[in-house]
Amino acid sequence: MEESARELDTGSEAGGDDALVGNVSKLTVTPPGYTGAPRKGHLIFDACFESGNLGRVDYISEFEFDLFIRPDTCNPRFRVWFNFTVEHVRETQRVIFNMVNFSKTKSLYRDGMAPVVKSTSRPKWQRLPAKNVYYYRCPDHRRNYVMSFAFCFDREDDVYQFAYCYPYTYSRLQHYLSSLEQRNLDYLKREQLGLSVQQRRLDLLTITNPGAPWWRYLGGRGEVASAAAYTG
Repeated sequence: MEESARELDTGSEAGGDDALVGNVSKLTVTPPGYTGAPRKGHLIFDACFESGNLGRVDYISEFEFDLFIRPDTCNPRFRVWFNFTVEHVRETQRVIFNMVNFSKTKSLYRDGMAPVVKSTSRPKWQRLPAKNVYYYRCPDHRRNYVMSFAFCFDREDDVYQFAYCYPYTYSRLQHYLSSLEQRNLDYLKREQLGLSVQQRRLDLLTITNPGAPWWRYLGGRGEVASAAAYTG
């Protein structure tokens, strides 16, 4: 079953990313050729929410799924972040999720880092046990690096959410920056540096001593902190 299912995929994981133009939306994954109504255990995947990323799901067996993440905007070479939900599970159902198109050859997943998970009844993020996470070269995927993790669903009515690490959304950032701006801190200045490709605001924060004359900083040393740098 596993070999035949993967043999059906004739495209390469790297070259096929161009086809991943959108996130999966309430995608029910059933065995190939199955035509009946979905049963409990036929998982429903979704990533159509802020910070979500999952472009494709391949059914390998009842217990195993190959997952493909979408690349960064305007940069198909980088594929790291994932964030998606799973529902319609069967109690005590054990699964293995294979993230098969990572672009990184080195990862902290090899050194004990693990994805995070939460569910409807347990809304606090928790790390999966490191012993259930594997990072390796996979001969079934052109010897690309694959991150696999095992998980056991325990509540049928829960919606489970998995992510690369703790998500920090754009909306949360904007809310935080607005709260800082409303405090009128004399040492903080917020400016719009520009707009992203998707017309989102790009902020520039200047933190300095407001009482010092401007000429004291000519030729001085400044420090720049940037965001959107993935851990791991």
